[in-house]
Amino acid sequence: MAEQEKSLEGKVAAVTGAGRGIGKAIALGYAREGASVCCAARTQAEIDETVLEIEGLGGRGLAVQTDVTQLDSVQLMFKATADAFGGVDILVANAGGNIGNGLVEESDPAVWLATLDVNLTGVYYCARTAIPYPRERGAGKIIVTGSGIGYRGHPGNSAYACSKAGLSMFARVLAQEVWEHNISVNELIPGPVVTERSRHGGSAPVGSASGIESEWVKGPEDVVPLALFLATQPDKGPTAQSFSLMRRDN
Repeated sequence: MAEQEKSLEGKVAAVTGAGRGIGKAIALGYAREGASVCCAARTQAEIDETVLEIEGLGGRGLAVQTDVTQLDSVQLMFKATADAFGGVDILVANAGGNIGNGLVEESDPAVWLATLDVNLTGVYYCARTAIPYPRERGAGKIIVTGSGIGYRGHPGNSAYACSKAGLSMFARVLAQEVWEHNISVNELIPGPVVTERSRHGGSAPVGSASGIESEWVKGPEDVVPLALFLATQPDKGPTAQSFSLMRRDN
């Protein structure tokens, strides 16, 4: 029996925030399905480790230290990816974070703006820079990592909630702009995910299901099937959509 063709064979993906958590899981998942993967993040040692794991699977990986809040850094990352692998088909704009800013009245304006910078402006920089690459190849996918907090809010998380709400609308507008180029843009909402950072008291929102016992609190690897689904849809497939792994009413 012939070996089954991998679903992303021949594709090139750039994944930001690929040094740990959801980004790393998606990078590894895409590599297992045949994609060449650029792993981008600020911490070189972490993305080097991700690439070593990709190569251990027999895949092709590239580690590019990237600060998504700096346009020139993002541009260099995409150029390095295209130089190494011949182009870019898929962007997973996953880098982000919740610095933790407290109640609005008590918040630090600099921290508030920094949260928007990484979660919203950083995705804008990545998407803006990415577009010419899949357009040149005839089709592509842009996937942004959203959050349920962007829809329902949460006290003490105004910056994070606003940045993710803005990200959702950004994806919808961008989808309309690039539809003619066969580039789809969708939002992936993981819901509560337990990562190494959250286990050790990091500030990323992990949701303990917000008191709702039936919420699925998952690991990063549980997000990969949905990320693969979005990356493997038809060129004129779903776009301007939000795909969620969390309770609709949560």
